[in-house]
Amino acid sequence: MKAVIQRVNFVELRISGVLHSEISKGLLVLLGICNEDTEEDINWLINKIINMRIFSDSEGKMNNSVLDTNGELLVVSQFTLYASTKKGNRPSFIHAAKPDIAIPLYERFLELCNAQLKTELKSGVFGADMKIKFENDGPVTIILDSKNKI
Repeated sequence: MKAVIQRVNFVELRISGVLHSEISKGLLVLLGICNEDTEEDINWLINKIINMRIFSDSEGKMNNSVLDTNGELLVVSQFTLYASTKKGNRPSFIHAAKPDIAIPLYERFLELCNAQLKTELKSGVFGADMKIKFENDGPVTIILDSKNKI
């Protein structure tokens, strides 16, 4: 399981031109799921995301997590994180989980993540064509991969 997390001042997610989800200060999480992912990957990734100290404290140092700041989270399914670009110029997505595997894992990720937050978790819609407008804060962008825990 891979995630790109971006510290943001705001996010607006639209589907077919209609506002579906929005958050203010917090994290935008782009989540990629592969065939080998399990609940262990979910738990590891959630723990990393919500406890990562990437928000500034009173002295301007990155010492606070999204939990510490009561920040918000918006999670978006992003199969393109598993793009293989080794051959040619057209990405291959053979390592991305198919919907029958990815949807239950995505929904479980949302469920477990929401249970640990102080604010309501927001999300996109799996497989939808979404337009995301956001403002990076910093910018701070972190890439996590549950297969690289060590």
